[in-house]
Amino acid sequence: MNVADREWVRFTRAERYARFTVFLCVGVLLAWSFRTVQVIPEFLMDAPHQVSDLFQRMWPVDFGFYYEGVHASLVETLHIATLGTLLTLVLALPVGVMAARNVCRAPALNWLATFILVSSRSVNSLVWAMLFVAMFGPGTLAGVITIAVRSIGFVGKLFGEALEEAHSGPVEAMRAAGAPWVSIFLKAYWPQVSPAFWSIALFRWDINVRESSVIGLVGAGGIGVALDTALNLFQWTRVSLVLVCIFAVVVLAEVLVTQIRKRII
Repeated sequence: MNVADREWVRFTRAERYARFTVFLCVGVLLAWSFRTVQVIPEFLMDAPHQVSDLFQRMWPVDFGFYYEGVHASLVETLHIATLGTLLTLVLALPVGVMAARNVCRAPALNWLATFILVSSRSVNSLVWAMLFVAMFGPGTLAGVITIAVRSIGFVGKLFGEALEEAHSGPVEAMRAAGAPWVSIFLKAYWPQVSPAFWSIALFRWDINVRESSVIGLVGAGGIGVALDTALNLFQWTRVSLVLVCIFAVVVLAEVLVTQIRKRII
């Protein structure tokens, strides 16, 4: 058979069958998902008109309501995010150390730390907020604890991974010299991971500013309470004001964190 008579194909027959099977499964799952969520075609077709009508009711923005009903809640949101992040650092630091297998060589503590990190990340912030509102009542305290507990998994996991990636040379040198564990951690591990730790802390504070704006919807304090009140009273111009304030604070926090991280890293 001449080379010119050969037919070159990109995939073999087995690969084509495998691709077809994958696409078929994806299609079946999508169809099943649409039936499960019960998408109503009439509502879907009417959605653009409803969105347009909503934006018309939200305009113009009621900026005059800022000092009366938004400013205090906005400041409270920043306090919740900051205090929650500080509490997270206190709680996540030992958990991250226990999770790092090269620093903590006790398997039981490693599994305990992993359980804490996974538990913290597995539950959504709103669920934590509802739980702590039921325990401590609505307000700032529930919001701070929600932010702290939710953030432990994020900060502790990344800090533990940074410890595991630290160079072992300084650690082995100090161990050979007979240095105690605390000195090894402070002199060998911490100088290597401190930039990553503070970068993680700043990044998490940036995330917490966003999350503290939402948890108020279930009574955990902050600007979410003002948003929930405006929504319940159908005060759409005030709703737009709250959304504009949240957007402005998130953007400013992002810029601030970016500038600080540049100086740290």
